[in-house]
Amino acid sequence: MSSVVNIATVAVASKHAQMQMAVAAKFAKSNATTEQSVVQLIEAANTNMQQVVQSAASSGIGATLDITI
Repeated sequence: MSSVVNIATVAVASKHAQMQMAVAAKFAKSNATTEQSVVQLIEAANTNMQQVVQSAASSGIGATLDITI
């Protein structure tokens, strides 16, 4: 009887481990997608900032800044 219980316990533990691996894989995929989105957002912000700086420089804004007191 004890070996039947042991086999059942191992089977339940194995199923539990499979579920944990599936959840871990799903989280890993989600994190990779999130990281990719963050990188895209940073790149877009960098591009926009470069455009702002270039347009400000071309129109002369900030070219003659007097910081004397």
